[in-house]
Amino acid sequence: MGKSGGTGLKWIHRAFLLLLADAFTIAFVYYAALVLRFDFRPWLIPERYLQGYLWAMPYWITVTLVVFYGCRLYHSIWRLASVAELQAILTAYILLIFAYAGGALFMELRMPTSWYLMGYIMSFCLTTGIRFSYRLIRFYTNRSGMDHSKSQDRVMVIGAGQAGQALIKEMINSNYTDVKVCCIIDDNPNKKGRMLEGIPIVGNRYDIVDMIKKYNINRIIYAIPACTGKNRKDILNLCKDTGCRMQTVPGVYQLINGEVSVNTLRDVEITDLLGRAQVKVNNEEILQSISGKTVLVTGGGGSIGSELCRQIAVAEPKKLVIFDIYENNAYDIQQELVRKYGDELDLDVRIGSVRNANRINWIMQNYRPDIVFHAAAHKHVPLMEDSPNEAIKNNVIGTYKTAKAAAEAGVKKFVLISTDKAVNPTNIMGASKRLCEMVVQMMNRKNPGTDYVAVRFGNVLGSNGSVIPLFKKQIAAGGPVTVTDKNIIRYFMTIPEAVSLVLQAAYYAKGGEIFVLDMGDPVRIDDMARNLIRLSGYEPDVDIMIEYTGLRPGEKLYEELLMDEEGMQDTENELIHIGKPIEMDDEKFERQLEELDEESHHEDGRIKEIVAGIVETYKPDLRDRSKKKSSK
Repeated sequence: MGKSGGTGLKWIHRAFLLLLADAFTIAFVYYAALVLRFDFRPWLIPERYLQGYLWAMPYWITVTLVVFYGCRLYHSIWRLASVAELQAILTAYILLIFAYAGGALFMELRMPTSWYLMGYIMSFCLTTGIRFSYRLIRFYTNRSGMDHSKSQDRVMVIGAGQAGQALIKEMINSNYTDVKVCCIIDDNPNKKGRMLEGIPIVGNRYDIVDMIKKYNINRIIYAIPACTGKNRKDILNLCKDTGCRMQTVPGVYQLINGEVSVNTLRDVEITDLLGRAQVKVNNEEILQSISGKTVLVTGGGGSIGSELCRQIAVAEPKKLVIFDIYENNAYDIQQELVRKYGDELDLDVRIGSVRNANRINWIMQNYRPDIVFHAAAHKHVPLMEDSPNEAIKNNVIGTYKTAKAAAEAGVKKFVLISTDKAVNPTNIMGASKRLCEMVVQMMNRKNPGTDYVAVRFGNVLGSNGSVIPLFKKQIAAGGPVTVTDKNIIRYFMTIPEAVSLVLQAAYYAKGGEIFVLDMGDPVRIDDMARNLIRLSGYEPDVDIMIEYTGLRPGEKLYEELLMDEEGMQDTENELIHIGKPIEMDDEKFERQLEELDEESHHEDGRIKEIVAGIVETYKPDLRDRSKKKSSK
């Protein structure tokens, strides 16, 4: 209370001082106009003009202050004055023309015409100058003060557009005395050699390295939020080897919202180097399709599941049901949504396993969801290779039980979260997800009342167990960073992108589709590890060593997104495609599922052999099992 009251009094005090300055200015400039009219010889001014001046000033001053107040010229923060404040001053002076003219007629003033004109012009210049002088003085004071700072960051801004201008303006006019903007880079040849906020634009992206040396730069700020993925990647790749700290504005939506500022800068991350445009979806139509519906998310506490819950909550569903076996994850997303939405979101969280038919049937029958997003799954490739039965129990049989329960409960749409590892799988996890896709296709044919679809995407950056968090932990520990093979490549996407694709699939779903994201060029894991080390401020193989450990069981050098026989269809979103369902014998497949279910309960069974008999492209390495048997 005391602090806010003191701040309010300080503002009133400053506004009152500015008001006094305006009153004095009006009185001064109109007297100066008389003196100027008579060649700087005040003794030659006729008495009637002096009396007219004294008669007019009380009205002139009063009406000026009233108009200024009405135009809120005493409410602005003048150290941040900009075009908006100048427009307010111009508006005030346009209104004053009519106020002065009316006053002159009413008082029957008989003053020289030049007096009105010169007084008006000089008052405009002085009142405007008073307001902008604080910012001008601060600008030069800050710049001169920063020049003598030994610990300051010397900044290069990439991008001479609106975002770059906003950042530079704030850094110059704020109290960031440890920052000096030295130069700007922009690819537009028409901008080279020009100035932005007093800072020189020194060249294009190919001049970055030379300009860093010339201006002794130690910090680079990338300020082109609307730049395409490939251009962004190319520019940041030129910067990452310079040893400078790299920061970027978060995204174009913040530029639209006017949120680009020093506080919204973040360090450049590995996601900025993917070289692919962000997936764009029609959020409005997607959210409308979810609004007012009851939505169930299995595995709702996981990386994908929790982000699904966040984005679904925005759509104002009738009810959101989170189902997860891990109570800690479920509790975390529950508390996050409760804090954000409170009673506005009808949220239920239930603990249980999709492997438990009674439990998942009760969930479906009790809530009768309109849409089910099935994200519950085991996904760690090496762990599933050592526990293949659990992969089948949870991923395949769990999906089958959940899909059947959905049909019996009258669910309208059932969306399976799949993976690119389901394509020509070399590991049991990928093969299990391929079986899940087959379950979805079979269930869609057998249950016309429910649209069953699968959504297939690549590796998700930042998800639990993904490679980026592992690399960061290894770098924080001083290394080494472990890469399985120097030539291994993967497709990557961010968690929000993955979830956007899932929601888009739910909107497009007509039944039986496998939706696939065009994820651009694959990324070499070795390059990703080295870039991440550089972004952390270290030199690969010097400060942090990289070790190659060899491919793990079931791991392959590259992953396809579509099987050869599937073909591809386009959707309205150019980055989303549809794989054509594969023909299969549904009755035979159901019998195979029963066999899998039975065999999965035998620890030393032949689960991988059975899976290989169903998924023809799966070629498991059965040598480990035979070795274990022979050793016994």
